[in-house]
Amino acid sequence: MWPRTDLLDLLDIKHPIVQAPMSGFSSPALVAAVANAGALGSLGCATLPTEAVRDQVEEIRRATNRPFNLNFFVHPAPHIDPEAARRVRERLAPYHEEFGLGPVPEPSDPFPRFDEERLRLALELRPRVVSFHFGLPAPDALRRLKQAGIVVLSSATTVAEARRLEAAGADAIIAQGCEAGGHRGTFTEGGGAGLIGTMALVPQIVDAVRAPVIAAGGIADGRGIAAAFALGASGAQIGTAFLGCPEATVPSIHREALHRAADEDTRLTRVFTGRPARALRNRLTDEMGEAEALDFPAQASVMRALLRATSEAAQTAFLPMWAGQAAPLVRDLPAAKLIETLVAESRSRLPGAGPR
Repeated sequence: MWPRTDLLDLLDIKHPIVQAPMSGFSSPALVAAVANAGALGSLGCATLPTEAVRDQVEEIRRATNRPFNLNFFVHPAPHIDPEAARRVRERLAPYHEEFGLGPVPEPSDPFPRFDEERLRLALELRPRVVSFHFGLPAPDALRRLKQAGIVVLSSATTVAEARRLEAAGADAIIAQGCEAGGHRGTFTEGGGAGLIGTMALVPQIVDAVRAPVIAAGGIADGRGIAAAFALGASGAQIGTAFLGCPEATVPSIHREALHRAADEDTRLTRVFTGRPARALRNRLTDEMGEAEALDFPAQASVMRALLRATSEAAQTAFLPMWAGQAAPLVRDLPAAKLIETLVAESRSRLPGAGPR
């Protein structure tokens, strides 16, 4: 047995491990393999068209009958300031000239939001879990999800955010420390908001809410899972460690960079999408990591041509290689074997956690 089982009961899973959604990397094969191994597989739906979500969920259900999670972004429409757009496009122009990519695109609103169409999709597909990044949807949408028997998770990067999520109806809170790879889940403003480390954040959120807490950020092996329980969490969300799985759709350049990663090789930057996100350092983050960026997700629209460039030099320079600070701990293991290894490692460090 695990020290706490409230999360296991809530999600109907065997092991208190949530595979982070990682939009673009979490293939149906990865989600199903994690679910079949007894943990919670997650499909990142943030940038997927509606039909693609439906198709991928059908693929997941052909491979597993276990619970899984669909993750969506909750964000307002970006405010696009013409002068800011001009400045950002001017700074990107030399890269376009260097690689022959033509003019820098005009900014647009490239990512779908969790609107009525996405809500109807979630209600139609009815996964066990729906999770959100950047807050929660409108109260009526949340009510309809919960009435359908769907468990709702969301990420908090501060204690105040965790309290707001619980008050709004979230069933469990993902306490996302600043070590985590990919986008910060921050949805409130404030000096230093969302930059609290996992070790400090998790026990404070545990003390502040009654809902189960899922520790996230910098956890890549059983030591991290055991530490999460010691801090009062009921489970751990792990992302970067799954990038080493063959089921993850990770470009070869990204995989190779993970193999070379050292403890100081990640950086928080807004340059890719307009919101703070942690990725492995490359030429773009080194040269423009602190530069002005447009509102999320308009920044992603002006970056589109750079990120789609196919030459190895361009991909090495510009590809957003999302990764957390635990990147050096990534192991190249199939997802089921990784879950098995994580469970064995954590149980060996948790007294009374059951057979080893």
